[in-house]
Amino acid sequence: EVQLVESGGGLVQAGGSLRLSCAASGFTFDDYAIGWFRQAPGKEREGVSYISSRDGSTYYADSVKGRFTISSDNAKNTVYLQMNSLKPEDTAVYYCAADPDGWGTIHSYEYDYWGQGTQVTVSS
Repeated sequence: EVQLVESGGGLVQAGGSLRLSCAASGFTFDDYAIGWFRQAPGKEREGVSYISSRDGSTYYADSVKGRFTISSDNAKNTVYLQMNSLKPEDTAVYYCAADPDGWGTIHSYEYDYWGQGTQVTVSS
């Protein structure tokens, strides 16, 4: 059974940090790119970051560049999203997803598998 399980969300004050984890199982982790998306109430899902399984390259949305860092621990089949200098506008449900292409993309329709999401709330 394919599973992506996010954890690490919570409530934090502006300027604080959180580290999200995405634990994968049930598929060949090394073949898939992993992306992080977020969705705030009343807004469309937004691509935040992804990491390629082919060459380790990473992407960040302009809104998080310089504050978020994505990394992968292939031995643990886990991808992390370190979020620093959090802002109230980062408040959203964060999802991780797996892209079989391996390169990664900001387009959510390219991703086959999705986690259930973890809530991040940043208070001002």
